[in-house]
Amino acid sequence: MGKRLRMCAVVAAAVLSSGAASAQSGFPSRPVHIYVPYPAGGAVDVLARTLGDAVSRQWGQGVVVENRPGAGGVVASQALAAAAPDGYTLIVVASGHATNPFLYEKLPYDTLKDFTPISLLASSPNILLVKADSPFKTLADLIAQARAKPGSLAYGHAGNGTSTHLAGELLKNLAKIDINPIPYKGGAPAINDLLGGQIPMSFNNGPESVGQLAAGSVRALAVTTASRASFLPDVPSMSETVPGYDTEVWWGLLGPTGMPPDLVEKLSHDFVVALNTDAVKQRLGKLGASPIGSSPTAFDAKIRADYDKWGPIIKGAGMKAE
Repeated sequence: MGKRLRMCAVVAAAVLSSGAASAQSGFPSRPVHIYVPYPAGGAVDVLARTLGDAVSRQWGQGVVVENRPGAGGVVASQALAAAAPDGYTLIVVASGHATNPFLYEKLPYDTLKDFTPISLLASSPNILLVKADSPFKTLADLIAQARAKPGSLAYGHAGNGTSTHLAGELLKNLAKIDINPIPYKGGAPAINDLLGGQIPMSFNNGPESVGQLAAGSVRALAVTTASRASFLPDVPSMSETVPGYDTEVWWGLLGPTGMPPDLVEKLSHDFVVALNTDAVKQRLGKLGASPIGSSPTAFDAKIRADYDKWGPIIKGAGMKAE
């Protein structure tokens, strides 16, 4: 009798497993919702909508992009953490997702446990900008001035704890200089004050910088990645002047925790295919972003690496969310 019960259990498990696999092979059978933690029109929103269009053509099923801004991504991430792990609710996050635990006193979720990494989608360097007529021609010029007159220079950034704020703090840390961070409500207002002469420099991401660079109103002193950016080949990398400097803004796709592994693999595969279409690559190129399309494991490792890297810097600088 015991053997018969065990056999029934095995058969039942096989049937359930087969049913789950069958259900996932038919995914999606209804529209998939992708949360964007920021307002419409920004880099994350453009990326989500561009990829949403591409995967919807693969699936023959609609993709609905929902903008849920607030608290540096916390509002949308909290909504995702509460969603069913069936693949029908996803989110495109920026690199701030890994650093929010150090900026907020308490989050309504666990950054490392309450989500399923699917793919690291794309990245872009941040760019150190000065006005076109700035006396600073190189990063070395700027560093020399900062050392000669500590505290005399300020840099604009998109808000406390953003990747552009972290880029400035990393420069302070590695170059051993004293420059003052000036927070703005986004990168565009920082550029406006840079153009108006209120600040001498600003860290901005690629998508919000390319238009101003093309217009000739600003000059790029350096990109923040370890090597030069393909869309700005004549602009030095920060590491050419400050050894060891390397940071970027990245965007990735997450689901709620508890998603079936084969569904995660399917989603990762399908979004990587979308990233490699000509239309998506061309759109990202115009934004100054590079497609990546990593495995779920590699994206998980990236989140954890940034968590470990930036935690001490954020704590050391006393950064708190606005």
